[in-house]
Amino acid sequence: MIFKRLKVRNYKLMTKLMITYLLLTVIPISLLGYIAYSQYTKSIEEQVGEYIPKLLEQANENINNQLIELKQLPDSIYNSSQVIEVLRKDSFQSKSILLKDEFLVNSYLSRTYINGGNTDLLGVFLLSKNRIFTSTKTTFTGFDLQTAPLPYGQDIDLQGKEEIILPYQTNLSFKGNPPFILLMKQLRDYENQENLGTIFIAVELTFIEKALKSLDQDHKSNIWITDLSGQIIFHTDPHFIGELDEEFVDYPKINGSFRTTEHEDNQLISVDKFQGNDWYLFHTIAISDLTKETDVVRNGTIIVFIAFVILSTIISIILAWNVSNPLNKLTKLMKQVEKGNFNVDLPIDTQDEVGILANSFNSMIQEINQLIKKNYQIELRQKDAELYALQSQINPHFMYNTLETIGYAVEEEETEAVVKMVSLLGRMLRYSLNNKEKLVPISLEVRHMNDYLTIQKFRFEDRIDFTINEEVDTNRFFTPKFILQPIIENAIKYGLEQHHTSVIEIVITKTGEDEILLKVKDNGPGIEEKILAKLNESLRSNPMARRDSKFGLINVHARIAMIFGETYGLQVKSEFNKGTEVIVKIPAITREEVSDVSGGVDHA
Repeated sequence: MIFKRLKVRNYKLMTKLMITYLLLTVIPISLLGYIAYSQYTKSIEEQVGEYIPKLLEQANENINNQLIELKQLPDSIYNSSQVIEVLRKDSFQSKSILLKDEFLVNSYLSRTYINGGNTDLLGVFLLSKNRIFTSTKTTFTGFDLQTAPLPYGQDIDLQGKEEIILPYQTNLSFKGNPPFILLMKQLRDYENQENLGTIFIAVELTFIEKALKSLDQDHKSNIWITDLSGQIIFHTDPHFIGELDEEFVDYPKINGSFRTTEHEDNQLISVDKFQGNDWYLFHTIAISDLTKETDVVRNGTIIVFIAFVILSTIISIILAWNVSNPLNKLTKLMKQVEKGNFNVDLPIDTQDEVGILANSFNSMIQEINQLIKKNYQIELRQKDAELYALQSQINPHFMYNTLETIGYAVEEEETEAVVKMVSLLGRMLRYSLNNKEKLVPISLEVRHMNDYLTIQKFRFEDRIDFTINEEVDTNRFFTPKFILQPIIENAIKYGLEQHHTSVIEIVITKTGEDEILLKVKDNGPGIEEKILAKLNESLRSNPMARRDSKFGLINVHARIAMIFGETYGLQVKSEFNKGTEVIVKIPAITREEVSDVSGGVDHA
């Protein structure tokens, strides 16, 4: 239906070939390449989408292990009885004692935490009974008793649990603003069943970065950790730490991977929830980074494909042109042939189908040209022969002689003979003037010859003797008009020159089912052997080449050959001084077959 609407069959051959090329090569290869690329890209996404959550789960476990170890750090305080004694003291002591106690605790904090080999610790803060003990790697601000910057005091009840204070929940900051979390735990005096204070350990987030290092080896992905509200605890880009992840509410809160489609650069995001903490670990990487190597292959393939399309298109155009151009030339030549110009030629030397077609076309044109010339010559010969036949059927000498004979009969008062000759002459003239059809029943042609010979007998009396034998149904079969008259005229002419009486015999016979023979025999002088051979040769050659005494016979032969074919016509048999026999051979044409030959029937 589509092709019918587009009317593709009316397109030029060049266009059809190019459309076929596009449909069979460019479009299928393009679709195949696109499908292959899409499937390969999808498989990469699926593999990464399955692989990254497993890495996140492992990283999550590593971070949790780190946090567990960090949460055990506050218990190191219990290893020093001196520090415990200081924490049991009341804060209302002399200044010297307070300084001494502060030095003792701070020194212990430095030895145990800051210089204890854990490089991730930024500082330790211990609040106890309105006293603050500190030990840090670098200077800090935002942690003192006066400003009370923390959401938790020294006397809160954590029920023995640890709390983690996130960066955005405190004003504490260190030199260089390194990202950190505060691990907070209440210190309990289990002997006296009272609180000793609260310890805060500032842990730099490098331990998280180390745990996630395997996930960002190429530095193409973003990794971050948020709490339940979407506040960013850790981010591979430190500028985002403490900020709110605005898209947090849109993320699925289940472990696994999902793909974004609304961003300018679509992302593959993987999620994993921390066990034991209300944190979420996110990993995102651009789809374009995942398929970067594939894109390189794709781009290279596209370049090769474009080069292939250009090259194959050029080749296809050349091949299509080699096919369509000769056909276009053939079409133009055919239009010239339609207008009657047969002097054309299609010069193609190839041996392929187009070359064979061109050679066949050239041969056909040559044959048509030859047939036209041949038919033209035949037509001329036919017109010439018909003109001669027309001239023969109303011979002025015959008319003059007949009228003269009628005049003598009138003078002799031979009324019956006059009536007879006038009647016969009128019927002959009516038969002669009816030239609508080429073929007539043999009976009419025989009657015409009977009338002719009867009139001649009135003229020459006993010098003419003739017989007509019809061995076939002459009303059933047909013959060209005036084929017997020239033969009989020659028989009378030469017969009367040689003998006192000219005897003529006309016999109509049938051979088999296909041929009719009209034989005219006379007792004339006959024809010499050499002349007879020359006459028969003339019958086989161009009958209109010349006009001589034998032209009447040659004309009759030519007319029969042009109507029925060269296998039919006249044959002359003769013996010198014994007479001549002329045999007219025509096909057995019935009334039903006349229209195929002449187009109608003469009923004269």
